[in-house]
Amino acid sequence: MLWGEAEVSSYYRENAAVTLFLGDRLDLLRQIPDRRSRLVVTSPPYNIGKRYETRVGFDEYLEQQAGTIKECVRTLAEDGSLCWQVGNHIAGDGEVFPLDVYVYEICKELGLKLRNRIVWSFDHGLHCRRRFSGRYETILWFTKTDHYVFNLDPVRVPQKYPGKKYFKGPKVGQYSCNPLGKNPGDLWVIPNVKHNHIEKTSHPCQFPIELVERLVLSLTNERDLVLDPYMGVGSTACASVMHGRRAAGADVHGEYLKIAERRVRLAWDGKLPRRPIGRTVYVPGSNDRVAQMPLELLLARDSLRTT
Repeated sequence: MLWGEAEVSSYYRENAAVTLFLGDRLDLLRQIPDRRSRLVVTSPPYNIGKRYETRVGFDEYLEQQAGTIKECVRTLAEDGSLCWQVGNHIAGDGEVFPLDVYVYEICKELGLKLRNRIVWSFDHGLHCRRRFSGRYETILWFTKTDHYVFNLDPVRVPQKYPGKKYFKGPKVGQYSCNPLGKNPGDLWVIPNVKHNHIEKTSHPCQFPIELVERLVLSLTNERDLVLDPYMGVGSTACASVMHGRRAAGADVHGEYLKIAERRVRLAWDGKLPRRPIGRTVYVPGSNDRVAQMPLELLLARDSLRTT
């Protein structure tokens, strides 16, 4: 890999292992020929006023998303996949707009077929006072046709009952499980990137690499192009190069792409700090030391319960 071909730039080079495009995502997408990418995977801004986005009217936001998705579909191979990871848009009055509902309609109008609505579950996030705190987001996985790349074996997870056998029928007595593990299903429990996460950078809404890895491993083959129109700090590119795929993505913030460049270099060298794919989410046991509630909070809690 020639690292001169992976530096932050404002143009796309088709033969580069990694393209980190400084500029608008549409400017990158228009430089990519038809049907070149095997996978488009991204987490776009939710139009909620984060420092990396400009908040606009909701209808205008949806028009922007439709234009981006349309260009992504043009670049997608006939056996490719599009994965759009979204949460909720929150209006000024607190009303919740589930973005996956709107993205689904956009993608159906473009002729895409939904294969999974994956629920990404995590424990940490904003604490709400007038509604239940959100602890999940969704990934909509679409394909262009009925013939698409899907490699289940690389993303199998351990069996719950690995010694289970058929108890009747022609396979009675034989093991009923796949020795490589089971299908991970469509509920993925993966920690999100908060302040104490090993992958944390300055980006406020960072993609965990493990989330992208499952998609890269299952929906692409080696040397395929993985495209992320909202690159951020490069989690998609890192997951891609770690598994022998090419990557391209755009961001309008140069400081994020510089972080992405450093992370991709470390990923290529096998030195990137990251949470390994498949690691069990930590659950405190009975013998583990866990944080205790301070006495003053215990007293305050008891006081609130009696009022």
